Amino acid sequence: MAPAAGRSVRDDGARDLPPEPARGRVVLAEVRDSSIEVAECAAAVDDPAAGAVVTFGGVVRNHDGGRSVTEIEYVGHPTAGRVVAEVAADVAARFPVDAVAVVHRVGDLRIGDVALAAAVSAAHRAEAFQATAELVEEVKRRLPVWKRQVFPDGSHEWTGSA
Repeated sequence: MAPAAGRSVRDDGARDLPPEPARGRVVLAEVRDSSIEVAECAAAVDDPAAGAVVTFGGVVRNHDGGRSVTEIEYVGHPTAGRVVAEVAADVAARFPVDAVAVVHRVGDLRIGDVALAAAVSAAHRAEAFQATAELVEEVKRRLPVWKRQVFPDGSHEWTGSA
């Protein structure tokens, strides 16, 4: 009988399994002022042991609270990069995942730009979905980033976090 794909049979008939992936790796965690793509995070968490890769893209929309929005600006505290890395590490340690990637953008963004990209790979989809949801919520809760929304009449407002 031939061995299963990706496995070999030793002389004694026992099967050699592929090596276990390093669990809970943070492969990308940063705040940057240049454009980001969800695909970058997905590629970063790619792992042959993963049965699921879940991605999230937080995109700038053209409205908020019943008002039209023309653009936004994110301003990050100098500790923002450290905080996003801590959030990623916390999620990677609390969930049975293979890898975590997250990037938040600062600066001037237009409608349709990605402001937050994230991806998580895991052996199973439930864990990947749960970890991704927690990652996004914790970034929004803990990241010291402020948002200025600009409206069509030129007025604007600040909100306390991303």
